[in-house]
Amino acid sequence: MTVASSSVRNRSLELLLKYQQEPSIALRNQLVRLNAGLVRKIAHRISHQSTEPYEDLEQIGHLGLIRAIERFDPSQGCAFSSFAVPYIRGEMLHFLRDRSSNVKLPRRWQEIEKEGQKVRDALTASLGRPCKENEVAEKLDISLNEWHYIKAMVKYRSPVSLDATIHQQDSTMTLADVIPDVKYQAFQHWEDERQMLQQALSQLEETTRTAIESVFFADLSRREVAEQMGVSPMTIGRRVQKGLEQLLTILQPQTP
Repeated sequence: MTVASSSVRNRSLELLLKYQQEPSIALRNQLVRLNAGLVRKIAHRISHQSTEPYEDLEQIGHLGLIRAIERFDPSQGCAFSSFAVPYIRGEMLHFLRDRSSNVKLPRRWQEIEKEGQKVRDALTASLGRPCKENEVAEKLDISLNEWHYIKAMVKYRSPVSLDATIHQQDSTMTLADVIPDVKYQAFQHWEDERQMLQQALSQLEETTRTAIESVFFADLSRREVAEQMGVSPMTIGRRVQKGLEQLLTILQPQTP
């Protein structure tokens, strides 16, 4: 670990301890500025895999960083950077999912659906009657089931508004009223697993835990981790393997 990164980590821990005892916006803003590099690094990586502007991802990532600051418990023995990465990345990925308004269909399906429209019109004109779906499928050289499936996917790829009304007997409600909050349930499940993993990590030797967190949470290569810790990549590989085996043992359900 470099002197600069060690200094940032120590300063972050110092401020996080203060924030846990006496939360304040000023302290939180200091922590955000101190860890802004983590947000920028993740935003750069995700921006290269999406069409959203880097600036938007960076802004959303700061929301994840703030949530991590609010929930971090220094007594658990986990590095804050490792703790914060899932929050930052998760916030960005939620943003990208929310920005995607339509289900993306394979190009082949889109082409078949367009060709099917042309075939239907041509058959109707030549037969002098509305053509049947099996006749369209035969012309397209696909099965009738596949043709029905492609049509359904194209028809229903646009999202349905949660404000759409549903009539049930004498009452009227919206779609949002009857759909369970799967996102919240998933988050609760993820939060429970994160806490279990954090507790398991705290039981590992410090060098082993650092190697695990750096490789899997901070997305660093084994070579980068080796340079930071002043050891060989092979040593990091052995520490990671050892740490994973220990985590499996710790997290394995105890049989009576």
